[in-house]
Amino acid sequence: MTKHIYIYSPSSAVRDKAAFRRGVKRLKALGHEVEVDDAALSVHQRFAGDDATRLAAISRAAASGADVALIARGGYGLTRILDAIPYKALAKAIEKGTEFVGCSDFTALQNALLTKTGAVTWSGPAVGEDFGAEAGPDDIMEACFDDLITGQGEGTGWRMPARDVDLEFKPVQDAVLWGGNLCVLTSLLGTPYFPAVDKGVLFIEDVNEHPYRIERMLDQLKMAGVLARQRAVVFGQFTGIRKVPGYDRGFGLNTVIDRLRASLKVPVLAGLPFGHVQTKVLLPVGAKVSMAAEGRDIFLVWGHRDAHGHDDHHGHDHDHPH
Repeated sequence: MTKHIYIYSPSSAVRDKAAFRRGVKRLKALGHEVEVDDAALSVHQRFAGDDATRLAAISRAAASGADVALIARGGYGLTRILDAIPYKALAKAIEKGTEFVGCSDFTALQNALLTKTGAVTWSGPAVGEDFGAEAGPDDIMEACFDDLITGQGEGTGWRMPARDVDLEFKPVQDAVLWGGNLCVLTSLLGTPYFPAVDKGVLFIEDVNEHPYRIERMLDQLKMAGVLARQRAVVFGQFTGIRKVPGYDRGFGLNTVIDRLRASLKVPVLAGLPFGHVQTKVLLPVGAKVSMAAEGRDIFLVWGHRDAHGHDDHHGHDHDHPH
């Protein structure tokens, strides 16, 4: 099924142009009509063009009428322009059927848009890192992306780590799914762009952050009262962790998770296949979800979403086991 995919660069400059070209080629090979924004390969300092250039690119993506607006890459750049993003235009584009997809730095735009308009966007792949991966795109990521663009995706599933085999977890119904990159999300705290989600499902991931930095950010969210208000906190993939030999003395990500579990009444789940990894599912930020467990298997279901992004909790979930 041919879809119109609009590729733009709202954050960091595309440095790996070979990966970008591979990603574009792969999307075309999948049968899609791919439109690349005029400024997609622009460079200004570390950014894909100066702030005005990237804001204009976001506006063009919103006006493109595409089925999917997909970021070229993440990096850094969106938090510095949150006060100028055309939120109403983005929400109108989503209402008309454009799905905005991205990850990493895109977390800033997603959560700001959710706060300002309630519109749903998708945490998912980027062109270069994912579709342009040198070894080829991940099968599960591609299947989830295909589910999105064909309107088939109704949920996802994964298996929790073996250490969580005895974790008790009550089912969650009709909770708003939100979150993304932990560092970017935490940077929005106390601003008009941080979602005031109560009784939601918060998912988090990060890359190249030491466990103590992860713990410090989680403590900030906890002390701000954010975590205790959720129905569940879900850890995605935390990659690129570099421990300091002879210094950490066993302090690691599991230490952080165990301490958080001990200090929260909210269930803390782990193992979600999402983050700076090749195998990533697509997650609708701002959508109502239900979540249940069978042993170590977790099922996250958002039901069928119509062309305008509205919830319709009918049908069965498509489970992509990790």
